[in-house]
Amino acid sequence: MRFPDLQFHVVLTERCNLSCGYCGGTRHVEGIPLDVTYDVGKLANFISHDPEAVIGFYGGEPLLALEKMYEIMDRVQAKAFTLQTNATHLDEVDPSYLNRLDAILVSIDGGKEVTDANRHEGVYDTVIRNCRLIRSNGYGNDLVARMAFSRRGNIYRDVTYLLDLSDPTFDHVHWQLDIFWSEIRDEHEVEEWLARYDQGITKLVRDFGGYLKKGVVPGIVPFTPILRTLITGEPVPHIWCGSGRDSFAIMTGGRIDVCPIAPELSYSPVGDIRNSTPESLRDILPVGEPCSLCPDKWVCGGRCLFANKTNFWGRKWFERVCASTRHMIRELETLVEPTKKLMHEGVLDADALDYPDINNGCEIIP
Repeated sequence: MRFPDLQFHVVLTERCNLSCGYCGGTRHVEGIPLDVTYDVGKLANFISHDPEAVIGFYGGEPLLALEKMYEIMDRVQAKAFTLQTNATHLDEVDPSYLNRLDAILVSIDGGKEVTDANRHEGVYDTVIRNCRLIRSNGYGNDLVARMAFSRRGNIYRDVTYLLDLSDPTFDHVHWQLDIFWSEIRDEHEVEEWLARYDQGITKLVRDFGGYLKKGVVPGIVPFTPILRTLITGEPVPHIWCGSGRDSFAIMTGGRIDVCPIAPELSYSPVGDIRNSTPESLRDILPVGEPCSLCPDKWVCGGRCLFANKTNFWGRKWFERVCASTRHMIRELETLVEPTKKLMHEGVLDADALDYPDINNGCEIIP
């Protein structure tokens, strides 16, 4: 089990200052307030029952509720704090709070052209400027470029671009496939998009293996923990992100959901900070078929609880996305024996693939 500690996405606001192509901006869901309405003391009391809990600030755009973030960091005792942000307001964060964040996941999809096409003209420049600023102000913890891979993307080009940046530097790159909210609806277009993605994954894995031979582990988030799993043979007991097992969302009204992305769906609510305890939530919603029957579940964990429970695109396209996941696993399997050899020879440390050490919000499986 990778992340034995409970992780909570604390949704600070449902408001957002952007309207990205795969999201749409501020979310209005009946029964979910736009901003936090509960007393932070209630949250502090809830978290106090699990002093090892990890809190990840989430939105909307969480930095639109900056004072609430400060209040929670001042009043709630957690093992670690992380942040997922579009970074357009990252320059406004007080350095004394910024440097307490163990990881910051920044939304950026690659270079200027693809990022601005997906998010809005000028967003790329703002994100890069603000990331440079926090680095120059001394932020030395994990800065993660979190991509959305859309029809405009080229996974090899975009991941390589972000890893190669020197000012600012990103420690890691992670991505999610723009599937459920994508403009792609035609079956032929889906196949072309994912075939192109698979080709890029093959090239990235080859580059990854080349760097390993030099004793360097590139910060490609999906590859590192998956390769570690393949080497150790230690099964992943559940979906990597932990949704429904040891990762939950605390919505703006204090309701607890299995994850923050679809509070309107019936399976999502599982408690409330006013009358639940962290321990009562563990293993509350397992992943079901077809994932539970898949021979690769021990590596991928089930990919995504939301996808598993809703199957919005239908079984055929669901399985096509799974085929891309299997492709990534098969490609990484080719690195297992060479990596073991590199560790045996001392080129790589035995713990070189031990990332992340907490649930920092990277879902691992795209």
